[in-house]
Amino acid sequence: MLTRARSAYGRIGPGRAKAAYAWFRAFRRTRPFWGGVWLVAGGWTVLKFSLSSLQLIVSTGFGGVAGYLVGGGMILCGLIPLALPAQRYTFGLIGAVLAVVSLVVSNLGGFLLGMILGVLGGSMMVGWGVKRPRRRAVEG
Repeated sequence: MLTRARSAYGRIGPGRAKAAYAWFRAFRRTRPFWGGVWLVAGGWTVLKFSLSSLQLIVSTGFGGVAGYLVGGGMILCGLIPLALPAQRYTFGLIGAVLAVVSLVVSNLGGFLLGMILGVLGGSMMVGWGVKRPRRRAVEG
């Protein structure tokens, strides 16, 4: 009976899985993680609904490229604050504005779903704050 899985780097035991989960939990709590996830999901939705053939994009000009630029910009605005949490205000606002702009330039903002996810993610980034440690009760 196998109790441990093997990988290319050796055995993966319960200790490594717990350490990986602890690392991810610390990462998630020190960054605007959920705002980034929703903003990336909104950007992906806008990008998905604005996909068309390259020949059509070249013939339509900026109108065809705008969906790609807005969707890609929303994805970048969702990923950058995960690496640089201090920039959450700037990229949260830019991401929310791009989400609203997607209503005009990309099939009603990914049929409203991409725009709503983008505005939700951008506002969650702007409203996110660093978790402060709990104060200990003073005994005595």
